[in-house]
Amino acid sequence: MIRVLVADDEPLIRAGIRMILTSADDIDVVAEARDGREAVETARSTAVDVALLDIQMPVLDGLTALAELGRVAPGVRVLILTTFGERDNVLRALGHGSAGFLLKDSAPQELIHAVRAAAAGNAYLSPAATRHVVDTLASPAATVRGEEARRRLAGLTARESEVLALLGEGLSNADAGARLHMSEATVKTYVSRILTKLDCENRVQAALLARDAGLEPTAG
Repeated sequence: MIRVLVADDEPLIRAGIRMILTSADDIDVVAEARDGREAVETARSTAVDVALLDIQMPVLDGLTALAELGRVAPGVRVLILTTFGERDNVLRALGHGSAGFLLKDSAPQELIHAVRAAAAGNAYLSPAATRHVVDTLASPAATVRGEEARRRLAGLTARESEVLALLGEGLSNADAGARLHMSEATVKTYVSRILTKLDCENRVQAALLARDAGLEPTAG
């Protein structure tokens, strides 16, 4: 069973998340927290595999709690939940070791998928969050990031670029393999190679880099 901690200051939100997650046979919500400080203390004393943290919480916000969890409970994988998707929050979350970033209006099955991915050691960024964060960004810095991203991607092979483009769309290894007619294991090998070449810590960082570069999946 995947043991989950849900941290949100709204009881109704916590109840809804609990109902969604416990509908999966392999997930158990073992604890809840009303603020970031309580989430950190609970994770310190309770066996937890994945923590879902709302960004906006009293006492200690989700991003600060994420940083503290990295120190006191490094084995806990953290997914950040929010009603908005500012890029700065995504980058801060990834910088502190978040396993993913989800919008609260994500589909129930996506939440379950994200928890499973995090528990398996993978990073997850919802396609909706990716589009909201990257596609709506309009600033002079975006041009600079795009140029830098394209420079970093220049060292990839054509096949690696195809795989990375699908990561940018939020596809799992299995889905990317189906699209490219490759086995899931082969895609996983490509992903590892891509992360090394791009000096990315996880697939979410690589996905954001792909989006910055304007990398699009090939047709078919």
